[in-house]
Amino acid sequence: MTAAPADFASAQNEFITIDTPRVEDGAAIWRIARDSEVLDLNSSYSYLLWCRDFAATSVVARGEAGDPVAFVTGYLRPDRPGTLVVWQVAVDHARRGAGLAGKLLDALTSRVAAEQGLASVETTITPDNTASDRLFTSYAQRHDVALEREVLFDGGLFPEGDHLPEVLYRIGPFHV
Repeated sequence: MTAAPADFASAQNEFITIDTPRVEDGAAIWRIARDSEVLDLNSSYSYLLWCRDFAATSVVARGEAGDPVAFVTGYLRPDRPGTLVVWQVAVDHARRGAGLAGKLLDALTSRVAAEQGLASVETTITPDNTASDRLFTSYAQRHDVALEREVLFDGGLFPEGDHLPEVLYRIGPFHV
């Protein structure tokens, strides 16, 4: 899916396109995740696999040179195929503050709805991640759908011992 240039111009007026990730994007996506300083960083190998196996439920934003500058990864829940789970959202530091994460989320859910059907969106967010809370709260408001929050995994379940709880954000149902 490619957006109109006027819709995705960053603060620096650089052209942004929204596209399906390719395996070749895996290294750049890994670097964006690493540099976010917020996300749990998966192995670089997992980002390559993600770009291969979950490309239909993920998106990247490409800068003027075609390199990824932001991404959203997701998958459809096996037991609820109409539920898109958003796994990670990250925007390169230089591109933050221009609403790019919201535009990526809108583009991804629009594509999944059109191609596979979409009943709801889920993600998990730690209580200290205010940027993600704002992103998904504003997404629900923009699409006029309900947003429910509940603890999915208590922090004590994680072997590290100092992990915050993961709060499930359930958005939907979407109006058909």
